[in-house]
Amino acid sequence: MAYPINTNLKPEVTAFFDKQTNTISYVVIDPASTACAIIDSVMDIDYAAGQITYDHADALVAFVQDNNLTLEWLIETHVHADHLSAAPYIQQKLGGKIGIGEKITVVQEVFGKIFNEGTEFQRDGSQFDKLFREGDTYKVGEMECFAIHTPGHTPACMVHVMGDAAFTGDTLFMPDSGSARADFPGGDAGELYDSIQKVLTLPDETRLFMCHDYAPNGRDIMWETTVAEEKANNIHVGKGKTREEFVRFRTERDAQLAVPKLIIPSLQVNMRGGNLPTDGDGNTMLKVPVNGLM
Repeated sequence: MAYPINTNLKPEVTAFFDKQTNTISYVVIDPASTACAIIDSVMDIDYAAGQITYDHADALVAFVQDNNLTLEWLIETHVHADHLSAAPYIQQKLGGKIGIGEKITVVQEVFGKIFNEGTEFQRDGSQFDKLFREGDTYKVGEMECFAIHTPGHTPACMVHVMGDAAFTGDTLFMPDSGSARADFPGGDAGELYDSIQKVLTLPDETRLFMCHDYAPNGRDIMWETTVAEEKANNIHVGKGKTREEFVRFRTERDAQLAVPKLIIPSLQVNMRGGNLPTDGDGNTMLKVPVNGLM
């Protein structure tokens, strides 16, 4: 389908890099107003100590407040398996609506079983304010935005386009890093290839902003590229690599990857919209499934 992108509209994008999880969060400002959105916020966790802190989220809050911005949206590009979302914490301080792809319900159903959640855990996405579908449009101030459904890494992955800027989540990495894994429950390498091709139909000059970067070969951390650069140089899909080549590579590569260090707390928190799970007595508590996650 033809997406309603306006490459003449250039929002200001400010990045916040979280060293612990190699995650990049963004504040995106409407050029015509003081409205903004936050993409993929991070809540800090010392997993061994069972301690939650909010330094990264507080930096986002301070930026919004210091620049007299109005937060309208907190966007989750997908249910992250490598960091915890701080969306409810930020919402409590700044307002705004929390949104994610409508296939969150699929993720909740899968991991609700894995973590043996009871009937009190809602699997209908009601922990979020908005469930986006393919092609859904919305506004940040006067700026028209839209969502592209990009399954493959997870069923709920969405790329969000705001003006000439597209926030790819884990659908794409920088050209020298390629693409994300597709072996999580509900992931699929073929679907991921198809999703990447959808993103690469956007105009060549579209700015692409990554959710993660791991600085391969010792280079500096980077998070911004373009559609043209990805098509030309992405090591996994660039230069016309076929679907079959990608699926073969991705499947072989994923079989060698370790489980993300924070996958257990991340999934339990993020499938709840960033809220911490509790036990029957109301105490904050995480579960550790044994031999049952990946």
